[in-house]
Amino acid sequence: MSERTLILLRHAKSDWSEDEVDIVRPLAKRGRRQAPDAGRWLDANIGGIDLAVVSPANRARSTWDLVSAELEVSPRTRIDDRLYAASDMDLLGVVREMSDNVDTAVLVGHNPGIEDLVSHLTGECVAMPTSALAVIAVTGSWSTAGNSSAALRASGRPPAG
Repeated sequence: MSERTLILLRHAKSDWSEDEVDIVRPLAKRGRRQAPDAGRWLDANIGGIDLAVVSPANRARSTWDLVSAELEVSPRTRIDDRLYAASDMDLLGVVREMSDNVDTAVLVGHNPGIEDLVSHLTGECVAMPTSALAVIAVTGSWSTAGNSSAALRASGRPPAG
């Protein structure tokens, strides 16, 4: 049975200094420094990414822009409204719809959905602070994710480069 790689990436640290609507909140200076570290880690440790599915929130899109700029080959990217304020089950629905032509995918989203999805798929509770990654090996088809075995391969915030 084939193994696929699902990468969950929480957006980088956002800026709370203005009284803005949540979805348009920008990245903080610290977030703009941390996001490229995640990109460098992915480039060095993941063989390639076929698809990125990104929340429409400004902070998530900006995070992915900074992360993908560090990749040797930037994957196809899709902004998906369902990732904004998504529960683990909402996120799992997005995963289950992915084409089996996709071997490695990244979801760029928000907590608590990201943390909850890691736990749902792997049975492990993992803290996902801003800019953190969780790399999960999923056995079988995307459509059976959550029903088939999955294992946490790596997690945490990549070290500063």
